[in-house]
Parts: sequence; structure tokens; C-alpha cells
Amino acid sequence: MYSEKLELLIDGVWSAGSEGKGEDLINPATGEVLARLPHASVADLDRALEASDKGFKVWKAMTAQQRAVIMNKAADLIEARKNEIARTLTQENGKPLVEATGEVQFSADATRWYAEEGKRAYGRIVPARLPGVRQMVFKEPIGPVAAFAAWNFPASNVIRKIAGALGAGCSIILKPAEETPGTAVAFGRCFQEAGVPAGVINIVFGVPAEVSTHLLRSPITRKVSLTGSTAVGKILQKQAADTLKRCTMELGGHAPVIVHADADLEKTLDTIVAAKFRNAGQVCTSPTRFFVHESLYETFIDGFAARVSRIKIGNGLDEGVQMGPMIAARRLDVMDGLVADAKAKGAGVVTGGERLGNKGYFYAPTLLRDVPEDARIMSEEPFGPLAPTTRFSTFDEVIERANSLPYGLASFVFTRDMGLAQKTEMALDAGLVGVNHTMVSTPETPFGGVNESGYGSESGIEGLEAYMRTKFVTELG
Repeated sequence: MYSEKLELLIDGVWSAGSEGKGEDLINPATGEVLARLPHASVADLDRALEASDKGFKVWKAMTAQQRAVIMNKAADLIEARKNEIARTLTQENGKPLVEATGEVQFSADATRWYAEEGKRAYGRIVPARLPGVRQMVFKEPIGPVAAFAAWNFPASNVIRKIAGALGAGCSIILKPAEETPGTAVAFGRCFQEAGVPAGVINIVFGVPAEVSTHLLRSPITRKVSLTGSTAVGKILQKQAADTLKRCTMELGGHAPVIVHADADLEKTLDTIVAAKFRNAGQVCTSPTRFFVHESLYETFIDGFAARVSRIKIGNGLDEGVQMGPMIAARRLDVMDGLVADAKAKGAGVVTGGERLGNKGYFYAPTLLRDVPEDARIMSEEPFGPLAPTTRFSTFDEVIERANSLPYGLASFVFTRDMGLAQKTEMALDAGLVGVNHTMVSTPETPFGGVNESGYGSESGIEGLEAYMRTKFVTELG
């Protein structure tokens, strides 16, 4: 039973929207309608903008300590409701409940981290060149934020924006993905009950292009944060340019995985198979292009296929399920197209390559071997449970191939030689590099890409600074 009541949050008040528009929320594992999601009208968006302007003035005037107290209360509420919120997340997203529970816990941890780090938005005193002059550098919140979060991580994508903005002293208008609204609504209720003033957090839904265009056109909005595709990021950046809003863009990726000849193959396979099919591969940092040294390739293929055969697929609420559905039917069409193209260009399907069942949006975990460079999947992010593999022979060759795309989010290296690891990690053109493991996201470390994977960071001190601006004051006494 879906328990979250879906509403808009504007100026501290929950409502169904002023025009009665909306859409059905679908469970991707069953195809059933979970709830009706309201859409914000233009009038609702204008009220949210006005509320964020008012809320910012209130929130900015509070001390960092006062803000931290409220944020820590919100984190406690998120943690106390972890199981309930995780169930909502699984119903709307499809990922296994154990993954959803961990994601909600991450959200509580990130909120606490930003609450504390907000107390450390240090400025500095700069020694002056003239007697009697005092030179001071201040960090201050940038202003009301418009934030847009993707559906693949309904909790962590949302909380990085809410907690980052609030930790810096900003207000926020958040538009979560319409596919996964309930998790954000549940978080909004936690922050509201914790005592966040009216207007500091506003949550709206609607036709994405219409909502983003309206919010970005307004001079009230001073900052834009997006987790989404590269194509959408380019559109929002162009819109933000008209009023010179600062942007943080966490966009698409196509993560290379380099398995060197000396890698511990059993540990490597255990790690990357689990990471590849996490959230059915619908992860921006998902290991995606597998470059395996030729001396290990056949053993790698056999071990990968054996592990895939043991993956339990099904409704994320069911006991022991390790991989759930795709988010929507449209994603199944994309998987079919990429597999067909790879086969037509000479790749072999070792396992998978087909839809599963007649209910929900399930696609088999798929291992492709000997995938040529001109196959679409080697240049287009699949964002699904497809693992294209190929072999390499030399260091220079694999680095050139790994860096051949315009993306640069995550990358992964497996080797027992730490000298080789350091040589590889420095050569990779990416914002995130994991060596012998795939955990590249924590509340306290920067998360972000380079090139067409975006710019700016979330999490870490960089994530707080993204919501702050610098003011220099010089006094002659």
C-alpha cells in the first residue's frame, strides 16, 4: 500500500495545486497506479518564487547554529521514518528495499553533515598594504535556489540539494522527478516538522520544461542545481545565462572500467557485477564500458556470466530481490535498440538481451562480449542493465579508449600494483576515480564530473561552497 500523500509544498502549506492538473504515479514493478500527483500552475510557481524570496530572508538571518539545530532534527526524523520512506521509494522507483533503505540513511547522514559544515563557512582576514585598513573576506548564501532532481536516486539526489542549500543559508524550490515524488514529499514533511520556516523549502511538480523555464526566467532565483541528462543540462544552462544564475550540473556519464592484467579477478568481478546491476544499472556512475586486459578476458567473461546467473530479479519489496525494474516502458525500448545495434556490429550476447515477464518494466541483466568501438552502446550511456565488454593490450591504448568520449563523471580501475593504479587514475579524464572499489559518493566527499558530465560538485565542502558567494569588505578606520 502506497502511504505517502502527494502534495505541493508552497510557503509552508501543503496543497493539491490551484488548477487541479496532475498525472498518475506508476509502480514500475507492477504497472499499477499508486497515486495521483498534482501539478503546479503558473500561479502556484509564482507563489513559490515569492515564498522562497521571503523564506531566504528569514533563513539567512538565522545563525548557522540555529539552522543546524533544525536540520539535525530533520535528519533524526528521516532516520526514524527510514523504513517507511524506503518503502515509498521502492514502490515508485523499483529498486530493492535494501538499496532504498541505505539511500534514505545516506540522506539523514548528509543532512547532519551539511548542518555541521554550515557552521564552518569560514572567511578570512587578509593583511592590508596600508596602515589602518582592515580587509575581510566573507562567505554568504547566494540566495533562493531552483533545484531539479532525477528519478534514479529519489532520496540522495533530493537531499544533496535541500541540505546543501539550507546548510549554506539558502532557500530552495525543489522540483523532484514526477516518476518518484513521494520520497521528496516525505523529506519535506520531516524538515517542516523540524521547524524550517515557511518558504525555505518549496516542492513543486509539473511538466518539467514548463516548470524549469518559469523558475529560471525569474530574477528571484539566484542559483540552479540539476541532476539529470547532459541534454537537459545544456538547455537549463542556456536559460540560466539570461540572468547569469550560477549553476551546478551533475549530468550523464559513461564510466570506463579498466581491469589490468594483475587484478585480483575474483574480487574484481564480485565488486563490478554488484555495482553494474545496482538499481538495474540506472546510476550515473554505473560501471558501463568494461576494458579487460586480453590475458584475463575469457576468464573474466566466464566469471561475469556466472555471477549474473545468480542475480534474483523481481519486485523490490520482495525478500532477497537484488535487481528491480527499469523506471518506465520507454527504457525497455532503449535497451532493445542498443542490444540489437551491438549484435548487428559483431558483438556477442553472453547472457540476457531480452525483456522479462509481462508485468512491470523488467529487463534481463545483459553481458555483451567483443563489443566494437562503433557500437552505439560504446558512446551512448545505456542507463540500464547492459554490460558491454572488450579487451585491450597496452596501457596507452586503454587510456585513449577510456578518454575517447565527451563524458567525464566516474571511472574505475582494478589492479594490485598501486604504482599502476596511480598512473591510471592520473591519466583518466574524469571527476571521480575508484580504485579497486566503486564507492565514489559519500556526504563528506565532492561528487561531480568534468566535460559534458557537468561541472561543480555536490557533497563535501565543495557542495556547500556551491551555494555561497564571496564578499570582500575593506575598512579604513
